This record gives sequence, structure tokens and C-alpha cells, in this order.
Amino acid sequence: MAKPLSASKLVEILRAEGVTVHEVRSWRTHNRNSKGPWGPVNGVMIHHTVTSGTAASVDICYDGYSSLPGPLCHGVIDKKGEVHLVGNGRANHAGLGDSDVLRAVINESKLPADNEADTDGNRHFYGFECINLGNGKDPWPEAQKEAIEKVAAAICRHHGWSERSVIGHKEWQPGKVDPRGFTMDGMRKRIGRRLKGGAGGTGPAPDPKPAPKPSYEPFPGSAFFHVGQRSPIITAMGRRLVAEGCSRYEEGPSPDWTEADRRSYALWQQKQGFSGKDADGIPGKVSWDRLKVPRSGK
Repeated sequence: MAKPLSASKLVEILRAEGVTVHEVRSWRTHNRNSKGPWGPVNGVMIHHTVTSGTAASVDICYDGYSSLPGPLCHGVIDKKGEVHLVGNGRANHAGLGDSDVLRAVINESKLPADNEADTDGNRHFYGFECINLGNGKDPWPEAQKEAIEKVAAAICRHHGWSERSVIGHKEWQPGKVDPRGFTMDGMRKRIGRRLKGGAGGTGPAPDPKPAPKPSYEPFPGSAFFHVGQRSPIITAMGRRLVAEGCSRYEEGPSPDWTEADRRSYALWQQKQGFSGKDADGIPGKVSWDRLKVPRSGK
């Protein structure tokens, strides 16, 4: 759930993702906001136009029809992989769809079958029409599929969504078949790889370097802990005791071993199940190793 992108921000993030963007006429103020709310937004919806030709397809998506006024989406993705922005705000693209699908998109969980039309999708989804006849024979050039991937990833990246926030019209509204010619599961995998790889990268992210293993202070021996001992190890130990809720400090840990350190450590020993002389507040190896005192860097 998120606040819709402004027109300027949408252009900015698409271009940052490497998309060629064309701004069509007065798209920045072209919307259907007078007919219903726009937002909060929850995802990106992909369609095919059932048309051919860039100019004609863009005009149809901008103007709409007498029975369905435009804009019919937010952007048109042509076969060269360029995006033509035609609307900013509520657009007539999603119609009524399944509330269970919307819930899954919000939760970024597995999509259920779309068997109801009870929820306003125009309020909740960015919509992109992709120029294709939708007959299963009209090809989908790689440049066009890459642009779909980039557009969806840019929006998901901005809102902090995963690829599960991208769906096809056919996954939203019963009876719809678009987009036809590629699978949405396959497209979501592409989007997921791009999100992991960062803006401008289509492949999987490189394996991250393994995080360094944490380094802990070795047990210095029980004799180390006595009145007069001063060491950054004692400060590090005290901070760990505070983090574990075993504090008897009034002013916080210091490098000097004090009665407050002994009493605090006794609480830690008791927390570990020790009692009697085994919980006298003088560290032993077993309880020390469990405390995981980070190296003091002395």
C-alpha cells in the first residue's frame, strides 16, 4: 500500500532504470480522478492492446472510446521497448477484479484463482498496455519484454515491493486473457532478478560476499576478574550484560571491574541455570562463551 507516484517521479525512475520515455500530450493531468479514488496503490498490472502500430495504439490508449474514455492505462510499451506515458492518476485499465487477488498482491503471497469481480482495480494498480494483437501469434520482441521488466522493476523498487506485486490482467479479472504470449510467472522471475541486481541490471545479482564471522573475546580466566582490574574487555562484557537484561549498573559499564559487574554477571549466570557458587558473579568459561562478548579492539 503506497502513495501514487507523481508524474515527475514516474518519469525519473523509469529513465533511471534505462527506459526510453515519451511524454504524450497532456498526460501529466490526464486521468479519471473525477470518477473515483486513485490510491493507495498496491501493484502493477500488465495488459496487451489487441492493436498494432505504435501511433494508433498510443492514441487509443490516450483517448479511449465513447463507451470507455481514456486514459486506458498509464503507459504504452511499444515493440521497440519504448514507453509512451498517456495518463497520470486513475485510469480505465483494470476494472473490477478479485478482492482475494488484491489481498495476495498486498501480502506478496501466492495468487489465488480470479473468480470474482468485486473490487475496483483502477484505484489500486498502475497499468501498462503492451502493443500486441494478443492472438498468440504476434511476436513479443525481446526489447519489449525487457521494457516490461524495467518498468515494473522501477515502480516496485520505488515502493519497496517485490516482483509479486506485478500481475497480469488475466490474473485479476475473470475472463481476461491478457497478456497473451508469455507467462506472468516468467516475467515475475525476470523482474525479481532485476530487483536483486539493481537498476540497470537484467541478470541475477552476483553472490554477495559472505559476512565476516563475528569475533568474540576468548575467556581470559576467572583470575582476570578482580578489584583493580581495568580493561576494555570488562566494558564490552558489561554492555553485553545490559543487552541481555542482566544489569546492576547505576551509571553503565566501565573498564574497571566493580561490584556492579559482579552482581550483573551473577544475574547472567542465574539466567543460564547456574546457582550457588556457580552463580557468584565471577565469570567461568561456559557462561562466558554463551555471553559472546565481542572483541574490544584493544
